[in-house]
Amino acid sequence: MTATNTAPTTATAPPTGAPRPAARRGPTLVGGRGGFWFVLPFLVVYAAFVLWPLLYGFGLSFFDTSLVREESRFVGLDNYALLLSDPEVWRTLWVTILFTIGSTIPLVLVALVMALLVQTGVGGQWFWRFAYFAPFLLPVATVALIWEWLFSGDFGLFNGILAAVGLPPVGWLTDQSIGLWSVVILTVWWTVGFNFLLYLAALQAIPAQLYEAAELDGAGGWRRLFSITLPLLNRTTGLVVVLQVLASLKLFDQAYILYDASGGPGGSATPILQYVYETGFTDYRLGYASAISYVFFVLIILIALVQARLSRRSEP
Repeated sequence: MTATNTAPTTATAPPTGAPRPAARRGPTLVGGRGGFWFVLPFLVVYAAFVLWPLLYGFGLSFFDTSLVREESRFVGLDNYALLLSDPEVWRTLWVTILFTIGSTIPLVLVALVMALLVQTGVGGQWFWRFAYFAPFLLPVATVALIWEWLFSGDFGLFNGILAAVGLPPVGWLTDQSIGLWSVVILTVWWTVGFNFLLYLAALQAIPAQLYEAAELDGAGGWRRLFSITLPLLNRTTGLVVVLQVLASLKLFDQAYILYDASGGPGGSATPILQYVYETGFTDYRLGYASAISYVFFVLIILIALVQARLSRRSEP
């Protein structure tokens, strides 16, 4: 009987350097067409509600168009020439610029002080953060109504305090020299919470080791503030200033509601956007209103570019 010697069969492994078969892959978002279909809904909405109105309004600025008549007449650059000689355009533009300067400075400084106070470890952190940021969550109509009561000459809180200390009342809503500054006070109280959050986030990102090393070297609180904290907040301050200037230039809601569309005493609180609104929807001069709004739009773009350029130069 012959014995058969059978050895176990082993699978032969492919050589180490042999190429492996490529895995089948479906469509991907990187380098494929999948990303376009995800972005397409946004592009449609953006084109319908931003790009088309922007182009249509620009074309409208070259026509003498009104809401009370159907026909419109092409006038070329006449609307732009007219606004250059319109004193109301320059007056309301100056009101807007004055408001921007008067509101940006306290909105930056007050927000920084509030963030520093919270960052120092004052008790009741959650309460102070909520109290500082809560006004920013209120709608503009509610804010304007609250401050209309506070500014009231008959039963307002501010004049009540002045009377209690023996001072004469102030015409917060009736004095032409104070009307715009009442809007500034309202705006600072309403929007400072957003800047406070930006500064607080920046303060929390500063490494604690820097303060510990400075304290070991004998640096006091003020020295640490001006040598460590403020220099490291330069970028945040630049961002806050840019955002605040752009927001203040778009003044409309709070002034319009606070003064019931009257523009304040003697028109002292009438911003240029309110003049655009009244020109287009009260006087029905849509073409001229479009021309004013686009000139103001170009001004905002130029200011933003100048601020960005200055911020880059100030960076180390």
